[in-house]
Amino acid sequence: MLIRVEVRLKAPFRDRLGQSFAGQIADLGIRTVRAVRTAQLYFIQADWTEAQVERCCRELLIDPLVQEYSYWLGERAMPRPEIALSDDAHIVEVIFRPGVTDNLADDTMRGLRTLGLGDGVRVRTGQQFILFGSVTEDELDRIARRVLCNPLIQTYTFGPITPAFTHPASITRPWTRRIPLREADSERLMEISRQGVLALDLEEMQAIQDYFRRQGRDPTDVELETLAQTWSEHCGHKTFKGQIEYTEHHADGTVHREIIDSLLNTYLRAATGRINASWVLSAFVDDAGIIEFDDSYELSFKVETHNHPSALEPFGGANTGTGGVIRDILGVSAQPIGATDVLCFGPLDLDWEELPPQVLHPRRVFDGVVSGIEDYGNKMGIPTLSGALLFDPGYTANPLVYCGCVGLAPRGAHPQSPRAGDLILLIGGRTGRDGIHGATFSSLELTSQTGEELGSAVQIGNPIEEKKFTGVILQARDRGLYSAITDCGGGGLSSAVGEMGAELGVEVALDRVPLKYAGLKPWEIWLSEAQERMILAVPPAHIEEIQKLFAAEDVETTVIGSFTGDKRLRLTYRGEVVADLEMDFLHHGQPRQRLRAEWCSPDEADPDLDEPADLTPYLLKILADPNVASKESVIRRYDHEVQGRTVGKPLVGARDDGPADAAVLQPRYDSLRGVVISCGINPRYGTIDPYWMAVGAIDEAVRNAVAVGGDPDRTAILDNFCWGNPRLPDRLGTLVRAAKGCYDGAIGFGTPFISGKDSLNNEYRDIRSGELVSIPPTLLISAISLTPDVRKTVSMDFKQAGNLLYLVGETEGELGGSYYYKVRGVEGGRVPRVDPQHARVRYRTLFQAIQEGLILSAHDCSEGGLGVALAEMAIAGRLGAEVDLRTLPGQLSRSDHALFSESHSRLVVEVASEKAALFEEAMAGQACTRIGVVTEARRLCVTGLDGRKVVDVEVEKLRAAWQTPLKRGKTGRSN
Repeated sequence: MLIRVEVRLKAPFRDRLGQSFAGQIADLGIRTVRAVRTAQLYFIQADWTEAQVERCCRELLIDPLVQEYSYWLGERAMPRPEIALSDDAHIVEVIFRPGVTDNLADDTMRGLRTLGLGDGVRVRTGQQFILFGSVTEDELDRIARRVLCNPLIQTYTFGPITPAFTHPASITRPWTRRIPLREADSERLMEISRQGVLALDLEEMQAIQDYFRRQGRDPTDVELETLAQTWSEHCGHKTFKGQIEYTEHHADGTVHREIIDSLLNTYLRAATGRINASWVLSAFVDDAGIIEFDDSYELSFKVETHNHPSALEPFGGANTGTGGVIRDILGVSAQPIGATDVLCFGPLDLDWEELPPQVLHPRRVFDGVVSGIEDYGNKMGIPTLSGALLFDPGYTANPLVYCGCVGLAPRGAHPQSPRAGDLILLIGGRTGRDGIHGATFSSLELTSQTGEELGSAVQIGNPIEEKKFTGVILQARDRGLYSAITDCGGGGLSSAVGEMGAELGVEVALDRVPLKYAGLKPWEIWLSEAQERMILAVPPAHIEEIQKLFAAEDVETTVIGSFTGDKRLRLTYRGEVVADLEMDFLHHGQPRQRLRAEWCSPDEADPDLDEPADLTPYLLKILADPNVASKESVIRRYDHEVQGRTVGKPLVGARDDGPADAAVLQPRYDSLRGVVISCGINPRYGTIDPYWMAVGAIDEAVRNAVAVGGDPDRTAILDNFCWGNPRLPDRLGTLVRAAKGCYDGAIGFGTPFISGKDSLNNEYRDIRSGELVSIPPTLLISAISLTPDVRKTVSMDFKQAGNLLYLVGETEGELGGSYYYKVRGVEGGRVPRVDPQHARVRYRTLFQAIQEGLILSAHDCSEGGLGVALAEMAIAGRLGAEVDLRTLPGQLSRSDHALFSESHSRLVVEVASEKAALFEEAMAGQACTRIGVVTEARRLCVTGLDGRKVVDVEVEKLRAAWQTPLKRGKTGRSN
């Protein structure tokens, strides 16, 4: 019997979800829908009495304080006629497509089993939307496709839906297909790669062809898929490991050429090796980088990207990106103690007519991504501490989702060496078709047809499943029950098992892998990126004990194979061998990429602009730019205080609404030693000169850490490159230029890279027009720093009237890529330069001054320069300031340049007047200038270089401009 249950809010309570959808429908341009009412739908296949249905509804499906329910029984379980609505009411019902993970249905099944009602029962869930207003059929269909449903993973009907409970058929012999590779010509090889979504080029396909010719057979689909996954850009980082012929064209006509043998080794690993910091315990080796916290504990840090999946299914993409990076920390046997997120979207108010075909609107992507991060982090009980939020038209079809996590573990507690004879233990969720081809899909550009062709690449997360095994892994670690552990991330079991067993060899029985449903072929089981799964290498003597630990938390575990010692990858299905590959060929047989890169130096001439007499309107416009404006409406959705370790919070000040430069954690409750998390990112510089963007991002990350009290000499960094197609010489040229900046910046600041990630091919091609659009070159630098005493950390808000203000650092006329030029509608100019050696000494001196208690507040000058830094400090402290630009040293002749220059390595600091002499003595020899005073009057007054007031504005007006944009969802479309 089919049972349909509708759960909705009781009449007195406001349907906020419905209100949100009504707003999105209005944004679509359809203004006739006056209200939307929502309901949660449950479809239950069970032989129950009405009493059992009532019990299920009352005890499991509703919160009786705020919700009510109704249900229908019968073959079709259709709503009764008496619920008929008014003539202008329209019903749309949405349900997941078969095979898509339905977490609510799974949770309902667990609850039913607890109630003793689970035997022989199946559940599916959906949503009902009742739209009130006058809409045409075409408008209703547009609303359903654009707002209410994601056709990639869901289907919809107008009126009540009747879901099918289909039973997928088990597969039959033959379990695999042989791919006729040996006799294929070049054209046929590439056709096989395209049709199979293998993302392999001709040289790679020919290498595979030659291998199997030597074997005297054609590959199975399992073998070919395994090679494609292992050799993918996502897993193999083949661009960063390739050989590049690089050419620089300079404005003076000179040309520089060189051959670069691996960007990874030449710049990123080389910087870490040259710095050779003794406190770096692991870099570029494991699932996360590891540094020393103290003599007994270590810190791990990893930042991942989940861009392509988030473009197709924003909630699921961001949700599983967060879950995946948390598992990276578990993969180094550490306890996750903090999360980060940096997000890049198209303009939220983009006109629907400007939206590329089959691309989700940036507003929908934004809402889904933020909700996905909120859902996973909050349910896992991990504070989301640090991040950034950027908007640019270049991200419309390719949003960027950077997810990070910090972990804490006892020193040396992470085992990394599986041994021959160890068993392969799979833990966590079951395997479905989620994320199949995720690794290879992430190595391709997006098109207007990607959603239809690669819907299987979408993953759906379940944070509760991951939460259950998090603590068990730490227990197993402390008992020494496993010899290695890793996450099933990109490539699924293929990547996790294949990499863990690369030096040993493995044998896996794919038919042992627990499935969500029948019908998966061996290659699908092996490649699936179904979430919440990890692999452990467990000595046979410990297998019973470790499985009991997991069983106590209701975590499913299965021994699926063993490490053999024969250096082969051997997979079986129901006793038959479906893959047999040499590990050496799998991991080392890929031909190296040989690529060409070109970069042309930009024209950095400043545009010819008049100098306004009053700079107040421009300061207000910059504060209202979505990339500068307050992110409080997003930050408040994340729990940043769970676990009780957060000392320096993302929002600070008199009313906890000021933008902190960095987050501070106290990892150990018995120690005052702290960890600082910060980041640096500014793609606007990258469109002019990626080298200085990279050096500047490192400077910004270090500067933000120092601003709260982080030690610049105990700071490590992570790189995350998001770029376009590396096979296009101009795209690759900017990537090389940025990598060079990373090397010079890391060496200059003494900040070793400990981990990194690249996400390339962030481009969109409209199949109809052929137009190709790349994202702006985007480099995120994340920093992890130590502070000796969390009690001495400082925040960025003004503290008290009468305190003195200093500008630490030098101001140059560097406005290329600046927000001042943006609000004035011009481009060009020289991007900010950095002298890392001088800046490093400056930061050391400033750090020592903070430790000595000489500084009450500090804030870095970044987007918007000195003007925005002063405004944000005043807003956060609810105090004013009087500042005189004539005190600034140097050759500046324009007040607008002095106020809005974005020169790096600068901070505004607040010092009590009685400590001014000590502070100035401490900063002797450094660029440090007294520029003003904090005032009781809530006004920001700035005197220009000519002695006239160039800014005179109430702090409340600054606050209104700064806090309004994201609350209203307006992000602008101008570059």
